[in-house]
Amino acid sequence: MRRPTPLPPPADASTDAAVTAAERGSAVAVDEDTGAVALPEADRTAVTGEDRPIAPVIPLTSPTPMQRPADLPETAVPLGEPPVEDPPVRIRDVWAAARARRKALRAEVRRFTGRQRRRRLLLLGGAASVLLLVLVTLGAAYSPLFAVEQIRIVGSEKLDTLALEAALKDQLGTPLPLVDESAVKAVLVTFPLVESYTLEARPPHELVVRIVERTPIGLIQTRAGYTLVDAAGVALSTSGTPAPGQPLVTVQGGTDSPAFTAIGLVMRSLPDSIRNQVTAVSASTPDDVTLTLGGANAQVVWGSAEDSAMKALVLEKAMAARPPASVSVYDVSSPRAIVIR
Repeated sequence: MRRPTPLPPPADASTDAAVTAAERGSAVAVDEDTGAVALPEADRTAVTGEDRPIAPVIPLTSPTPMQRPADLPETAVPLGEPPVEDPPVRIRDVWAAARARRKALRAEVRRFTGRQRRRRLLLLGGAASVLLLVLVTLGAAYSPLFAVEQIRIVGSEKLDTLALEAALKDQLGTPLPLVDESAVKAVLVTFPLVESYTLEARPPHELVVRIVERTPIGLIQTRAGYTLVDAAGVALSTSGTPAPGQPLVTVQGGTDSPAFTAIGLVMRSLPDSIRNQVTAVSASTPDDVTLTLGGANAQVVWGSAEDSAMKALVLEKAMAARPPASVSVYDVSSPRAIVIR
């Protein structure tokens, strides 16, 4: 960079005064070292117009050259040599840069999703443990380790338990979850006394069959003999002679009639203290059920099956107050106004 041309020094009042003094022929003194001009006292007064000294003359110096900023280093470019060009970009370099970028991106994703991945691993581990436990349990349950080795009958009073266990022996050796309920039902149907049943598996080797027996209500005389029936009209057994302790049932319309349904409801509502004294029961309609008690043949006019529980309670109290041997008729068809004759 070339140095700028120095600007001419500005015109000073002392210089103008020196020129004026020279024109008037006054003596002017110039300092050779500093270039300052010294005027006589009279000329200084004339120039400034007041009786005070003129300010000292500042020597003029050439301005310093402009400095280049320190943060802009000069680069020396050799003359006559062409500038160096960058090497061409290859496809391999582009692929390498892309792979490096993808690798760095995957690393950042793994770093930010580490907690989520750990939680997912814990959940998967717990689910796998539960599934493994279920599979092991099912495998053990369906294996011979839990096979049936004992069949126990519960709830049977009149039923032949040994005969029933012998009929169910086909289930021995079968894993408890694989017990065939349809085969068990087919066996129990052949026993008329079985009204309902439930199966209960007790690991490791016991099968419990809970039986609810049918409650017989009396005997119906047929051509084949005397048939013991329950409240639903199911024939439980048939014999040539009346079974002891069972009343004789006389009904019009057979076991499918409404009169028989009313008899069944009345007999099931009787307490044992009255039920054991009934020797006969008859009905022609659902509203005229009649019972016969004991050897005295005392009659109980029951009427319909409505309010049977209250009628049974009233009859029990009346029989305690006046036994059947001294009474011919207990009329409880209206339980709130019982009639005893």
